[in-house]
Amino acid sequence: MLALALGGCASLGPPRVISQAMPAGDSAFGRSVQRQASAYDGRSGFRLLPNSNEAFRARAELIRNAQSSIDLQYYIVHDGLSTRALLQELLLAADRGVRVRILLDDTTSDDLEDAMGTMAAHPNIQIRVFNPLQLGRSTGVTRAVGRLFNLSLQHRRMHNKLFLVDNSMAIVGGRNLGDEYFDAEPNLNFTDIDLLGVGPVAEQLGHSFDQYWNSALSRPINDFFYFQPDADDLRASRQRLEAWLADAKIKRKALYERLMAYQTHPRLDVWRNELIWAHNQALWDAPSKVLARDEPDPQLLLTQQLAPQMNSVQHELILISAYFVPGETGLLYLTSRADAGVSVDLLTNSLEATDVPAVHGGYAPYRKALLEHGVKLHELRRQPGEPSSGRLHHFGGSSDSSLHSKAIVFDRQKTFIGSFNFDPRSVLWNTEVGVLVDSPELAEYTRDLAVQGMAPALSYQPRLQDGQLVWVTEDNGQLHTLTTEPGGLWRRFNAWISKAVGLEQML
Repeated sequence: MLALALGGCASLGPPRVISQAMPAGDSAFGRSVQRQASAYDGRSGFRLLPNSNEAFRARAELIRNAQSSIDLQYYIVHDGLSTRALLQELLLAADRGVRVRILLDDTTSDDLEDAMGTMAAHPNIQIRVFNPLQLGRSTGVTRAVGRLFNLSLQHRRMHNKLFLVDNSMAIVGGRNLGDEYFDAEPNLNFTDIDLLGVGPVAEQLGHSFDQYWNSALSRPINDFFYFQPDADDLRASRQRLEAWLADAKIKRKALYERLMAYQTHPRLDVWRNELIWAHNQALWDAPSKVLARDEPDPQLLLTQQLAPQMNSVQHELILISAYFVPGETGLLYLTSRADAGVSVDLLTNSLEATDVPAVHGGYAPYRKALLEHGVKLHELRRQPGEPSSGRLHHFGGSSDSSLHSKAIVFDRQKTFIGSFNFDPRSVLWNTEVGVLVDSPELAEYTRDLAVQGMAPALSYQPRLQDGQLVWVTEDNGQLHTLTTEPGGLWRRFNAWISKAVGLEQML
């Protein structure tokens, strides 16, 4: 009976079809980007997207401009108004002949498998899941049991976030797809940084997507259905989607109008005139990283590609990492940089702001050693929401905010932005993607965002006072010192238990 339950609805489909990113020159949109980039001698154009509204608008407008291909790669997709609006745009793009490939980590599909399978009934939409659970997909209980039976592989996930259109424009960064990433969730807004890349960098990222898409670890979503959705199912699903959005237009009028502003006031052409053109390197983990029996071969890792830059920093290192667990290796690296005279600043979540208190439990034991060597720590406070979310800066919104950004600035010269957190999970277990940009101008913009978040009014600054940790912060224009770490009892317990049971390597 257990075997039958674990079998769920899994079935073997036909052999996977290999496909590649379409050349940028296959569309008029792609050719216009090629012409724009041709004046910059192999450099790519970049623009930061630190504002939730702009981050959503950029994705929606890229879909609207797509003429040949759209490739999406995501760790999480959550249902909501922003997601449904993007899905409608994807369906319309597919209607006009655009090839849509969607690659999702399998954990995404727990509650959305039927909906995704129905979308894949469109002749121009293909959906694959990465590192799929082979057994027990039919219910939440059997999924949990199935993952326990193969925990060594199932805890290794595809954490990449990539949005690629016509192989000529791409978005990388920390945002998944869901209302909480675009300030459209009433209870939580993840403040984040995305990077819009135009020109050659998009082609580089296209190679990254193809490696994952064509990997043996990626399976068509329809392989896991006994009954394949057909055109009638797709038609009915689209009618429900349109009715849902029409209802949201009335019941959530202000939010709907804010998100849908791209339809009447597009900004992509304006942004194309504001690009910073610079040399870059797209970096990503090899998808086979997840197959390692123990720690993966360093040659497969994004961190190995980033190591030359990490080791050559001489003056200033700024880290923004929503989830920060340095481990002994990271501790040695950061303290050795600080001991060598490098100014090292870290911005991460405070206990009260993090959405994963267990990760804070992995970070907290390292604070004293980091501070003793001169590393400066800044823990972002939970930012209360404001009625207006039209602000242009990075922190805050209409909902309470928690840091979700991942970025590194080297010597005010180079910037790395992607999906990578400074923790064991990003280094060893999950796969990641990002872009290293050689531009003082972009580095200064990113640094300014970090400095803004490090301000005492927005962050707690842990310090050592008579050998004990205290937290300096600012309220109503006055600095004051806390001797007890801010955060509720339940958060403290979660942080403590992760430390007590030795979860650090899994965080």
